[in-house]
Amino acid sequence: MKRVQQSLFPFLAHGLKTIVLFAFLCLTLFQGIISAQITDTAKPKAPAQRQGARAPVPAILPGKGLAQHDFLYAGGWDTRKDTQTIFRVVGGKVTWTWSIPIKDRNGQLSEFSDIHQLSNGNVLYACKTGAAEVTMDRKVVWSYECPAGTECHSAQPIGIDKVFLCQNGLPAKVMIINKKTGKIEMEHIVQTAKPDDPKSVHGQFRNVRMTNKGTYLLAHMDMGRVIEYDKNWNVIWSADAPSAWLAIRLKNGNTLISGNQNGYVREVNSKGETIWEINKDDFPGFPLYTVQGLNRLANGNTVISNWGGSIIKEDWEKVIQVLEVTPDKKLVWALHQWKNPDLGPSSNIQLLDEKGKEEKGELQR
Repeated sequence: MKRVQQSLFPFLAHGLKTIVLFAFLCLTLFQGIISAQITDTAKPKAPAQRQGARAPVPAILPGKGLAQHDFLYAGGWDTRKDTQTIFRVVGGKVTWTWSIPIKDRNGQLSEFSDIHQLSNGNVLYACKTGAAEVTMDRKVVWSYECPAGTECHSAQPIGIDKVFLCQNGLPAKVMIINKKTGKIEMEHIVQTAKPDDPKSVHGQFRNVRMTNKGTYLLAHMDMGRVIEYDKNWNVIWSADAPSAWLAIRLKNGNTLISGNQNGYVREVNSKGETIWEINKDDFPGFPLYTVQGLNRLANGNTVISNWGGSIIKEDWEKVIQVLEVTPDKKLVWALHQWKNPDLGPSSNIQLLDEKGKEEKGELQR
């Protein structure tokens, strides 16, 4: 028995050494994996690089340029300049402008993201840091300043004296404000994707609309849905819409939606089914970048605000700012206007030659 034990001892010792060595190698490998994970987590991620323009400017553009329509125009985040400007173009010429500093008195960035010319000639706008109404002789007759930590990207006229205002924040809320009395006639907190995250405020909403039936049509940009609420804020309709910037209730009962960085224009019916759509590269040589404002004209055409601030700044001037498309998807107008005058990026356009009063909801925008 002693001889057996003596003969087994070297074998056992060798096996034990093998086990210890194997365990050591496993531990070393595990430590390496953990260390790599920690290093990777701690390492700051490089910001996503902006892409360049996907096409040069075509030599020939459809339409009549500035003379195609009379219009009101503004764009957000024109960081090339120290001011932001709304342009009124009539007969192919700029007849009026209104500019604000790119930063407000609190040092916060301002950018035009919703504009409306009323039947009395006044212009109502939202500019991220607040909202205001200005006359053609450049007199501010009403203004609203956003509280710290909030943003205002939507201001819709409800009649001459009221405004439907959306205020991003924690919480986000919508209001109907009587501009004459200053009274808030309706105020309601609205749902968002991340109601406790201060970093989410900027991405909550852009343009929201009250319909002619008195319902509230909200493009929940951060939730990827368009939701319609009744007067008591019960959900009565909804549709999936990734990064929806704006939703418009059309005269035919359908809803027209702009897809922001997803670069689409989509018309959906009451079942939420897409019945008409335009995507980023449907028009060779005229790519869509970031689709923001929309207009549906009386003749059925759709006018698209094609914001190009998402690409490298050196290529901004290659972006066609506005496109007009027929129902059968023919391009009839492409506005490229970066010089004499420099209109800048396109967020919102109101066609002034369309019949109807903006404050009465008679325009489909």
